[in-house]
Amino acid sequence: MGESLDMLALGDFAWDVLIHTDAPLAPGGDTFGQVELQPGGSAANVAVWARRCGARTGFVGKIGRDRFGELARENLSEEGVEHWLSESSSRPTGVVAVWVDHTGQRSMVSGQGADFLLTPEDLPPELETARHLHLTGWSLFTDPPRRAALVAARRAGKAGRTRSLDPASFQLIEEMGPAAFVRMTAELGLDVIFPNFDEGRVLTGEREPEAIARKLMEHYPGAIVALKLDARGALVGHDGTPTYLPPTPDRALDATGAGDAFAGAFLARWVRGASPEEAAEFAVAVSGWVVARRGARPPLDVRMREHCGVS
Repeated sequence: MGESLDMLALGDFAWDVLIHTDAPLAPGGDTFGQVELQPGGSAANVAVWARRCGARTGFVGKIGRDRFGELARENLSEEGVEHWLSESSSRPTGVVAVWVDHTGQRSMVSGQGADFLLTPEDLPPELETARHLHLTGWSLFTDPPRRAALVAARRAGKAGRTRSLDPASFQLIEEMGPAAFVRMTAELGLDVIFPNFDEGRVLTGEREPEAIARKLMEHYPGAIVALKLDARGALVGHDGTPTYLPPTPDRALDATGAGDAFAGAFLARWVRGASPEEAAEFAVAVSGWVVARRGARPPLDVRMREHCGVS
């Protein structure tokens, strides 16, 4: 792999079972909707979106010895993402049930698949050669895969690589304890952190976006804080100064994977020299396009190909 990769994402690849309904579910009742199977997993989504936005990316994870695992390899290859996938015979490839309601908001039930069995022994020797390493909170809430993620972050840091984290779940941060989560992650020397509003609120105890960003900059000295605000755009802070990025006019249809698209798009520009504000402005446009379509990885249309600068 040499110096060829701009970014390596480590963590979860899972298949999303997307359930869309046009009306609220009635307890004990029936309703029509749309059920789809699509590739997902937060870390894999970030790698795919960074690749779609022009970066050279790779993915490290664990899959089951099953058909879904074979399809995961095929999917990453089709997306142009290099991959190092170890296999488990004791758990299947991860599957996530995603219900998207009539307002576009999503709720998820995540099964603990093979990706939750990643260990330090599964980490490839090429880990240190990518310019940037991205992690998600899903790799930190249980052990395994926590130790693998922490070892990977320390190896990348020792090699002089930049590192980023998406906290992933405000509920699981609350279960772990916000102070414990901050202690564990702050010592990694992160360069970028990608919380959404609820994750930022739980991590800081603040309720206003600017106050959240400032407190997170205190928690993670020197890091860029890219606070995702969904329909309100984003706030990016570094060197003690937060900057607001307004949303796009896209109408929200499905919020699944929008935060991953934001992180992937941001990193694709930032690792290649864009300022945090430039990278965030680009990422807001990409994630706004994603929420107006179904699924975490909708196929690129002409508009988004031109925006991302890909053929």
